[in-house]
Amino acid sequence: MDDVDVSGLTIALACFIPGNVLQGNWRVIIFVDERASNAQFEALASVYRGERGGPLADFAKLFGDIVAIERAAIDFNVREGKGTLKVGNTTYAELEPYLGPTGEPTKLVESIFSTIPGSPAFVGKASTFRMQDQKLGIDLDLSGHNAIQGYFTFQA
Repeated sequence: MDDVDVSGLTIALACFIPGNVLQGNWRVIIFVDERASNAQFEALASVYRGERGGPLADFAKLFGDIVAIERAAIDFNVREGKGTLKVGNTTYAELEPYLGPTGEPTKLVESIFSTIPGSPAFVGKASTFRMQDQKLGIDLDLSGHNAIQGYFTFQA
């Protein structure tokens, strides 16, 4: 399984977090890029279940219940805090950063909100956020709420 190449694939998580984010007990659905082969799907599912060790095993300790792991079309087209996110038929968001006095996107670096090491947190708003997933018991249709975004890629 270690030799499965997952380059270019995307993962998305939908989570219900019942309280303090760091206290865990999250209810989670893991969405794996629909383009993944069966071997890639299994490799990514194993990593995100925490079975392969490393930082994602630590992250997976926050999951109290993995409700499902399923394939989905994932379109993440966000640059410097602006763009759209679509995950299957469950989630759609339009995101836009707040701009600072120079006209550049507002970023937090090395703060509690930039929880991805090395990634700035872009502070902005979600003009549209729609998530409907019966498995998680979530039905949200929000507009004009805050959005804090970051990004990461894995490289060997």
